[in-house]
Amino acid sequence: MPNITYIEDDGGTFTHDVPIGNSVMEGAIDNGVEGIVAACGGCMSCASCHCYIEPAWQARVGLPSEDEDDVLDSAQYRQTNSRLSCQIEVTKQLSGLTVRLPKNQC
Repeated sequence: MPNITYIEDDGGTFTHDVPIGNSVMEGAIDNGVEGIVAACGGCMSCASCHCYIEPAWQARVGLPSEDEDDVLDSAQYRQTNSRLSCQIEVTKQLSGLTVRLPKNQC
């Protein structure tokens, strides 16, 4: 199973195995990572699963879709490497992915 590392704003670091096919958001929720709220449950209608992709991973993770980009506009701490974790599907190639979480969600 691929492992994903979540780094909270306060520096708390959590690495969890996440099943292939799940989203990075589901991995956080299933493992109690508090920095991801996921208020909409992964329907891409809020930005409460906002995360930052580490530069070394941006090419593998890819850019947000136009719809995701529109939702990210509501994120309080948006950056150029922002993504919605509900839109990142875990694959074998993403094992070792590190995402950082914003100070707070929305």
